[in-house]
Amino acid sequence: MADKTGVPSGADNDSPLTQAVAGLKRHLTVLLGFSCFLNLLILTGPLYMLQVYDRVLVSRNEPTLVYLTLLAVAALLVLAALDVVRSRILVRLSNKFSQTVTPELFRLILGRARTANGLRDLETVRNFLTGSSMVTLFDVPWAPLFLAFVYLLHPYLGHVALTGAILLFGLAVWNERRTCGLLAKAGEHQRKATDFTELSARNSEAINAMGMLDNLQQRWLGDQRAALAFQAIASDRAGTLVSAAKFVRFTLQVAILGTGAWLAIQDIISPGAMIAASIVMSRALAPVESSISSWQGLQGAKRAYGRLQEAFEHYEATTPMSLPEPSGQIGFENVYARPPGAEAPTIKAFSFAIEAGDSVGITGPSGAGKSSLVKLMTGIWLPESGSVRLDGAEFLNWNRAQLGRYIGYLPQDIELFPGTVADNIARFGEADPEKVVTAAKLVGAHSMILDLPKAYDTLIGPGGANLSGGQRQRIGLARALYDLPKLIVLDEPTSNLDAEGESSVRTLIGWLKKQNITCVVIAHKPTVIGGVDKLMVIQKGILSQFGPLDEVLPGITRQVPAEKTTVPAYGAAGSGIVGSNVEARIPVKNGRVKLTAAETRVSANENQGKQ
Repeated sequence: MADKTGVPSGADNDSPLTQAVAGLKRHLTVLLGFSCFLNLLILTGPLYMLQVYDRVLVSRNEPTLVYLTLLAVAALLVLAALDVVRSRILVRLSNKFSQTVTPELFRLILGRARTANGLRDLETVRNFLTGSSMVTLFDVPWAPLFLAFVYLLHPYLGHVALTGAILLFGLAVWNERRTCGLLAKAGEHQRKATDFTELSARNSEAINAMGMLDNLQQRWLGDQRAALAFQAIASDRAGTLVSAAKFVRFTLQVAILGTGAWLAIQDIISPGAMIAASIVMSRALAPVESSISSWQGLQGAKRAYGRLQEAFEHYEATTPMSLPEPSGQIGFENVYARPPGAEAPTIKAFSFAIEAGDSVGITGPSGAGKSSLVKLMTGIWLPESGSVRLDGAEFLNWNRAQLGRYIGYLPQDIELFPGTVADNIARFGEADPEKVVTAAKLVGAHSMILDLPKAYDTLIGPGGANLSGGQRQRIGLARALYDLPKLIVLDEPTSNLDAEGESSVRTLIGWLKKQNITCVVIAHKPTVIGGVDKLMVIQKGILSQFGPLDEVLPGITRQVPAEKTTVPAYGAAGSGIVGSNVEARIPVKNGRVKLTAAETRVSANENQGKQ
């Protein structure tokens, strides 16, 4: 099975996330045992104090003091070395975790057309693995060891320490219940604000040109303030509980020293045992108390990991077998589809076939579903029902890396990537200079590229910001034509081109027909529509008409829905397109086309010719 975004689904899959977590569990279990030795060595100070108070001060034996001191220093050096080793192991484990998950996560993010939140979630988990919160988790299981040591000094002292541990643990649980929901809401609003910032940055020119900055700033501030408000409430509550925990800990210090002093007065324990009990209890309670202040980090990492699990929910480890090179034949069988996140389908009951080497124009009003259709044709989306086939094989059964070589796609919104012009045309593979130049010449971009500062070696900024719209479109067209794919799909290829560019696209369509390359073009302009063999008309997600150009075109200019729409100007059936660079915007009244004065003259001339 597969979801509508084109990502195969699979339950309980062996994803890179699952593999990385399995590897982490093995190593973290070893580190947990490793932490046992660390915590045992922490008892060096209290044991040294006991020996000094109970033996050295009583016997006044200086050699014993020297030996005890050397042993204590050696133990503390081992403790420091083991702590460094544990820290470095955690860093390497977190890096290995990231390296295992990142490549496939990147592919999933692009395959699902999501934002980069998944990578930020991965970074949150990675930082947690190397932070103080992780060390606290390693130390908490050994708190009973210190409590047992206090009990060995005297049960009364153990009761005091155990009571403190229970109180602090209760405060930690209360803190989680009081802040968990607030922190989740704060994180959600912060992600929305971050996504909105990224989107606004990509459209900064339009924002500044149309004076939208203040309005968008208020929209952004809404999410930002909501995130800060929820964060502030959670921090206030957590701060109160942290202060309460400090009060409990300080009170326990007084209680255990008081209890120890009373026992020492009764000659039940030594003064050294009293002080040792105070130190060991502090060590036993430290990880419990730290868990309160580090709870936010733990919950943040837990939520980030949950979102990573959702991202890998549809991961499929197997790669489809490579199929023979396609000829470019496309078949739709009762296809329904909708964009990710949308409720209503934008493609309804589509059934048609495009033969290899056909050139097909797609037209229809805005929002009719044209761009959705070409995303199905290129395998970007998979249908919710029905089937879309390339040379008889559903897109799900094609190896995506192999299939990409046979498809050229120009999206409506053209994005170029940081790199040279040649890199972008060659799709960031190993650029073949001859193929790069050939693709540029086919779309009339060669001369334009030579005029750039370093020609094909000119560096393009993020999104092609240093190029004009027309330049970006020509380079995008060249990228679609690179290495002459078997299926070329162009979504509004002339939207940023002048008359010369439009003429180049029409010439290109004719050349592709001669090469028996399937070409699908979304367009309204007659300079483009007039160059195709077949025309497809889409109305409100429904395939309205599909057939030879000279049969479909006259019909769409005479009968259209009762709303303003854009259709190409036309001439007599079979005589071609009237005009070379004209886009007729034809008003509609009572379901019939209201012809302009120029079109009325054309119709009159046609009637005279027939008479």
